[in-house]
Amino acid sequence: MAEEKLNLLADFPAISTKTWKEKIITDLKGADFEKKLVWRTPEGFNVQPFYRQEDLKGLKTTVSAPGQFPYVRGTKTTNDWAIRQNICACKSARKANQKALEVLNKGITSLGFCLDADKLNYHFIKVLLNGIDARAININFNICPCKAPELANILVRYYGRCGYDFKAVHGSINVDPIKGMLLKGKNLSREQVTERLVATVKAAKTLVNYRVIGVNSAILNNSGAYCAQELAYALAWGADYMTMMTEAGVPNYEAARNIRFNMGIGGNYFMEIAKFRAARLLWAKIVEAYKAPIFTAALKDAAKMIVCATTSRFNMTVFDAYVNLLRSQTETMSAALAGVDEIVVTPFDVTYEQPTEFAERIARNQQLMLKEEAHFNKVVDPAAGSYYIENLTASIAAEAWKQFLAIQDNGGMFEMVKNNKVQEAVAANLKTRLSDVARRKEILLGSNQFPNFTEKAAKKIKETACCGACCNAEKGELQTLPIARAAEEFETLRLETEGANKQPVAFMLTIGNLAMRIARAQFSCNFLACAGYKVIDNNGFKSVHDGIKAARKAKADIIVLCSSDDEYATFAPQAWLELENAKEMFIVAGAPACMEDLQKLGIQNFIHVKCNVLDTLKSFNQQLLNK
Repeated sequence: MAEEKLNLLADFPAISTKTWKEKIITDLKGADFEKKLVWRTPEGFNVQPFYRQEDLKGLKTTVSAPGQFPYVRGTKTTNDWAIRQNICACKSARKANQKALEVLNKGITSLGFCLDADKLNYHFIKVLLNGIDARAININFNICPCKAPELANILVRYYGRCGYDFKAVHGSINVDPIKGMLLKGKNLSREQVTERLVATVKAAKTLVNYRVIGVNSAILNNSGAYCAQELAYALAWGADYMTMMTEAGVPNYEAARNIRFNMGIGGNYFMEIAKFRAARLLWAKIVEAYKAPIFTAALKDAAKMIVCATTSRFNMTVFDAYVNLLRSQTETMSAALAGVDEIVVTPFDVTYEQPTEFAERIARNQQLMLKEEAHFNKVVDPAAGSYYIENLTASIAAEAWKQFLAIQDNGGMFEMVKNNKVQEAVAANLKTRLSDVARRKEILLGSNQFPNFTEKAAKKIKETACCGACCNAEKGELQTLPIARAAEEFETLRLETEGANKQPVAFMLTIGNLAMRIARAQFSCNFLACAGYKVIDNNGFKSVHDGIKAARKAKADIIVLCSSDDEYATFAPQAWLELENAKEMFIVAGAPACMEDLQKLGIQNFIHVKCNVLDTLKSFNQQLLNK
């Protein structure tokens, strides 16, 4: 018998997008396709539920190769990146040096030193870098911009005395006056900013592989900025520095090659991959605009966006802090896959103490694992060709460019910061995000959803020292960025409960329909535990009276009725009648059709999926803790 040959094309014919969509609409059984499946992102654009090869047509992100202009697929032909650890050297050069030498033996390939401007001198740098081969790793410095030229001169002198080839040393001096304006409110003039940029560039001219001008959009990320917003401001930030330097006589290629981007990594996995790809594309196009009269090879090479990415603090938590490891790991994966140049993993305990040696070791190992076990450094731009990520890249690029042009129409980044427009826009965005967290539209595991019911955190919270790298820490005249974490308000609420004389006890009075009472009891336990209340679940009671009797035996402060909507019309009035004028708080789990009738009886507390969880729990705390 002849062997039958398979014909995959005949057996599995191509299906059109129209046919796919018709099938999806049929399966939706009347639900609106756009409302049900199309995601309206916080960035301002829509994401479709599926993409196909035809969706790549016309996308410019697919036509370049790694290491080639406009660098959307990366500035390198490998996907290796530097593993960076930041060290505070403000108090002691010797101790900072000891720590640096220690971590260099544990996988670190890039060091970041925070310096006290008042202690800067040649001897300090000599002690700090003693035993460290600057040709083998990247060495980066944070210092007050007014002291940056002096630091550059010291480094040139020190590296020269060490006998280094200046082309062999790599690193950065993070001169960023706009950062000082945003964080400290410093009211600088355009002339002052330009002077600091140009002076540092001139002083560091011998350090050909040092980038001495920083664009620190990570601070926007830590203020709750979304991907496109952070990217738009970062681009405008860099463009202003390019303009200031070139107008002051710095050659265009020299201005571009001195700018380094320090960006944050948010928690939206695929969106962050797309953000960094879009960032390189747009920055290359911006630098290209400075090409007059020609686009030289030197300028094209300088248009490579060098990025140090830092995992976000915005979504890190005090409670259930080990979940921070999961957050920072997915963020690190996003940045690594996107082809950034350096990554800083924020230690998981940074929200409540100075990071311990254990937390710092885990942070290093998170990157080492991606390299040594997952081999993320072996493939360049693995996202290339992905229908979804290519479209995300194009969408973020379009939205960020739109916002970038709006910033330029308003005078550019510097002018908007001077007029507090950036601060106000970021604050408005933060308010929206905190509202989303309060309503559980944005989930923070362990804080506003699925908390650890028994965890206590007050005793582990310690004061943390601030490493400012600034010779003048006093707040200036401008508004400052509202640096915040998404979980802070929930944590404040829970710590308030933890510090109370008595922990409120919430008792689930489960009765009636089995499926509904179980579901609503679980929802209510999760809801109330977000405030740190002790919750007691139950299998079910034969009568409302039995449930109330059991609740009082358990010394409950809160009694939560958990049943079905239909049965609430009977059970809720019974419970209210028995509890009338009692000391226990009475809550109905759900938003039944009979809610208005129940409210007329005097029942005021209802918890359901449409609640503002934070505001509801705040009101409960006010009633329970102030008795």
